[in-house]
Amino acid sequence: MAKVVLEDVSVDFPIYATQRNLRTAIFQRATGGLIQRQGKNQKRVVVKALAGVSMTLDDGDRLGLIGHNGCGKSTLLKVLAGIYEPIEGRLLVEGRVTPLFEMMPGLDPEDSGYENIVTAGMLLGLTRREIEARIPEIEEFSELGEYLSLPVRTYSTGMTMRLGFALVTNLDPGILLMDEGIGAGDARFAERAEQRLKEFVGRSRIVVVASHAPALIRSICNKAALMATGRIIAIGPVDDILDAYQSILHGAFPRMAISLEPAAKSVSAERKVSSESSAEVQGRQLD
Repeated sequence: MAKVVLEDVSVDFPIYATQRNLRTAIFQRATGGLIQRQGKNQKRVVVKALAGVSMTLDDGDRLGLIGHNGCGKSTLLKVLAGIYEPIEGRLLVEGRVTPLFEMMPGLDPEDSGYENIVTAGMLLGLTRREIEARIPEIEEFSELGEYLSLPVRTYSTGMTMRLGFALVTNLDPGILLMDEGIGAGDARFAERAEQRLKEFVGRSRIVVVASHAPALIRSICNKAALMATGRIIAIGPVDDILDAYQSILHGAFPRMAISLEPAAKSVSAERKVSSESSAEVQGRQLD
């Protein structure tokens, strides 16, 4: 059983910079949240990356996050992964979390394919014994043969993507977090990988994927959330949310039969947090 609950979750990024390089510092944060000035003489700058985000996800939910660059999609994924801690609100994650923000974490081009499999697998939460048990299937699916014994710097981009894809889709995902999907390399391999990716997503208890690609969200998700300035402004059926997103891109936001509140009933969100509640994380287990 897996479950994710967010109640009024907020994340701030303080910007420690002089006025001269403030703009550079904000861009380096890669966030489009609200910029606030705080403190004496309003000199302290804070970017509100997430503001009052509430939702509940249960077994079988596949949620797509969509919105413009800097709207908070990646920040929300990193909160769910335990990388960022909320400054306000309550976060409950029950189940094993599998964050796939990059397919080969810790990639060293001087190491062989086999050595990088071990490194990446351990960073993704596997034991060495678990990694070694998976190597034969990774070898077979990647089709890299003797290249696995050579330094990764000798690989093409497509070969590196094959290796990463074969590794991550061999995991046992619980709560699967993806940023812009998983690349699979060249066209021939991509065709072969499509079914494997569907099976991988199907094994997940809960999926949250952030993307700008409507086709990807339609293919994976059974609900979607539209984000702007660190808030979930609409959540509901995939087609309705994608239509709303397209309308925003063209300068309009039509009336829709879905909630425009952060705590949308369409994902069973229940507001139970008190004003003094702080970031509470329970039952998180990283894969």
